[in-house]
Amino acid sequence: MKNYNRLMFQLLAIVGILLVGCALGKKETKAPKDTPPNIIYVLADDLGYGDIGAYNPEGKIKTPNIDKMAEEGIRFTDAHTSSSVCTPTRYGIMTGRYNWRSELKQGVLTGRSPGLIPSSRTTVASLLKKQGYYTAFIGKWHLGWDWAEKVKKDTIVEIGWDTRSFDNVDFSKPIKNSPNDLGFDYAYGHCGSLDMAPYVYVENGKVTAQPTTITENKRKYTKWRKGPTAPDFEHEQVTPNFFKRGMKYIKQQAQNDKPFFLYLPLPSPHTPILPLEEWQGKSGLNPYGDFMMMIDHYMGALIQTIKDAGIEENTLIVFTSDNGCSPAADINEMIEKGHYPNSIFRGHKADIFEGGHRVPFIVKWPARIKAGAVSDEIISLNDLMGTVAAITGYQLKDNEGEDSYNILPVLTGETLEAPLREATVHHSIKGSFAIRKGNWKLSMCAGSGGWSYPNKKEILDTLPKMQLYNLKADPQEASNLVAEHLDKVEELKGLLTKYIREGRSTPGIPQQNDGDESWEQLWWMN
Repeated sequence: MKNYNRLMFQLLAIVGILLVGCALGKKETKAPKDTPPNIIYVLADDLGYGDIGAYNPEGKIKTPNIDKMAEEGIRFTDAHTSSSVCTPTRYGIMTGRYNWRSELKQGVLTGRSPGLIPSSRTTVASLLKKQGYYTAFIGKWHLGWDWAEKVKKDTIVEIGWDTRSFDNVDFSKPIKNSPNDLGFDYAYGHCGSLDMAPYVYVENGKVTAQPTTITENKRKYTKWRKGPTAPDFEHEQVTPNFFKRGMKYIKQQAQNDKPFFLYLPLPSPHTPILPLEEWQGKSGLNPYGDFMMMIDHYMGALIQTIKDAGIEENTLIVFTSDNGCSPAADINEMIEKGHYPNSIFRGHKADIFEGGHRVPFIVKWPARIKAGAVSDEIISLNDLMGTVAAITGYQLKDNEGEDSYNILPVLTGETLEAPLREATVHHSIKGSFAIRKGNWKLSMCAGSGGWSYPNKKEILDTLPKMQLYNLKADPQEASNLVAEHLDKVEELKGLLTKYIREGRSTPGIPQQNDGDESWEQLWWMN
């Protein structure tokens, strides 16, 4: 009898331990190697290469959570956006195609712009949906969508950044050419940047609340343009809102057997720079530094959510930025205090110089990526499509991901016999081109191609029309070698011309670019 009671007590103890384990959370289980991972892509806005501690140990902004992500995954030192501004980079991420192949040859869209990506084009979301994923977009879109019109017009006329652009918008009707039409099962966010009207959330094609006021803020750091604003849209709460909704989505999807894709493009630390009160003054730099620390905090919460959901092992999470740090962050003020937001690189957001498009790129995937890895491989944010296609076993067609390479071999630590990319093309806000092959970079403009010096015509007219740099010897692009290496200039110019004319930079059947076959920034081809 005593033995029986002892046995029952032991069984009850075991059951109790199991029940407590269940109550504490879902137990992590290792997924088979061929099980498709959950994919989370976090895109910061205007975050510089030197704003993350893992990339800039001497930097003044503390980013312990993102640094830890780098320690637990792989950090790329030579990752690039396809453009040095918002809209074109997002186009490349979603389509795996260089932005200048679209109708948009320079600049960015506004909150009033029609959709840039036609529903007929394959996106990362539509590809993954076809491969059995549940897909979601939560955040800043900035690729345009078609607002309903009160009075039907043949064309949509934008009045610059003027609030009158929205006089004919019917916010009570669904939008068209939305993220839902491009492969996302769920979509929640706003149309442009956080300083671009209209200030309304759109969920699955419908505005969550009608705009009732016109708001404007002209203060330094926190300014946004005048425009219609909904009562549920608080500028200070937009970044926290997106993170919280992203975490809620992760918790929900973790309960399903179906893999999921979450595209989480942040509106921060782009202007308006709005750290919550608890973060104000924390960095000791300025509001931008405080905002960065707030983003790092929420990244830590996002990663912890993945762990608590029991899906960390087979979840691939990317953290990167859409271009370099913007002068709106008051770069000079931070430099005076010892923080270099674009690290050692010349230029900043909008430029063809490295500071415009070289960005942090960190990937964590415990099931396949060795912790603490660092790669000097040259990659592009366009490479997301080629990589997820390889991960899920999808064969890209000739008219899909024309400029997207599969970086999975680098992620998993394979030894490469040659660089993944033959060459990489860069683009500035003014539509200026550059091409990078190995250590060599040829820029097809006289100056920055953007906002930094030199950018005035009277100075540019005195400079060589092209710039050639050896980035290994001269990462700060200080010595133009165009006159000394004419053979390298011709080689790179020829390769860039080939990429443009053939409508692709990956192997395959030539494709057609959208819009005009030539434009002013292709002066060397005309």
